Amino acid sequence: MKYVDEYRDAELVRKLADEIERLTTRPWTIMEICGGQTHAIVKFGLDELLPDRITLVHGPGCPVCVTSAELIDQAVELATSHGVILCSFGDMLRVPGNGIDLLTAKARGGDVRIVYSPLDAVKIAEENPSRQVAFFAVGFETTAPANAMSVLRAEHAGLKNFSILTSHVLVPPAIEAILGAPDNLVQGFLAAGHVCAIMGSREYRPIARRFGSPIVITGFEPVDILEGVRLCVRQLEEGRGEVENAYQRAVKDEGNPSAQQIVGRVFEVCDRDWRGIGVIPQSGLAVREAYADFDASRRFELRTTGDAGAGECISGEIMRGVKKPHDCPAFGVRCTPENPLGAPMVSSEGACAAYYRYRSRQGVA
Repeated sequence: MKYVDEYRDAELVRKLADEIERLTTRPWTIMEICGGQTHAIVKFGLDELLPDRITLVHGPGCPVCVTSAELIDQAVELATSHGVILCSFGDMLRVPGNGIDLLTAKARGGDVRIVYSPLDAVKIAEENPSRQVAFFAVGFETTAPANAMSVLRAEHAGLKNFSILTSHVLVPPAIEAILGAPDNLVQGFLAAGHVCAIMGSREYRPIARRFGSPIVITGFEPVDILEGVRLCVRQLEEGRGEVENAYQRAVKDEGNPSAQQIVGRVFEVCDRDWRGIGVIPQSGLAVREAYADFDASRRFELRTTGDAGAGECISGEIMRGVKKPHDCPAFGVRCTPENPLGAPMVSSEGACAAYYRYRSRQGVA
């Protein structure tokens, strides 16, 4: 398949791994931000091709994983206490909240529906004028334009029964929080190409300069990822901390101005609670006052439940690059996809799900 097969070329992958071996003279820890990149690394064994001096750790780039338990509780409340048709992507249904998850809410009679686009939820609102419909708007900068567009479409159609429950998070503040943490081990980053396709690379430059940490924008196939590692290692070895774009076929420096305009029209930057990590200032998107009628949390005056804590789950340490899934004593034993203790075991982009699927027999007690 064009634009896929050539980026899975085994010979080129080996050449890149050999070049990284040649460049590396000291230990380096590099974090890939995106959960999609994590799954590719584990699936194709890319980390096992690298020299022992290179450690890849997994970042908080899974939006399902970082959605707070409080927001899960609010989604459940919408479906069970307010009689709302709650529309969501499928991978949110089994994410634990402080109480029940959305799948349990559905089993108990809540009207929870899986959709494949926020515009599907707008259509459901059009087809059910007597019912309130809410879409669980989860994601990074990548999904924000479509979620903003759903609000604009609903406004244009004059819908009074559509709203969104927003759980948008932003990547650059998360990178700053990781680099500024006292227990940080990360020295360089592979930034997610799809996020940068929307937002461009400008926001990363002040972070790279401030912390002296290279940030390399990469894609999601083996060649993409290893090329990103190669460029990151080269910078680290040369003592540089700059932003490089290794995904030029999809990412422009300015990003997508049209998408940015739509996002800025509907959303504004806010503080956001990241599951397992805590509140990161100015790291989320909230619905602007001008579109308050489409904000489910305001429309239904949803309860604030707080976060009961992660319990046995060490997802916060995993998503900050301090630990890996196999470092959790519950991994594959008390925590499985059928009985998840935390979101990273549930999500299709979660690090724990990747290790369970591709390396479940390694390090399991």
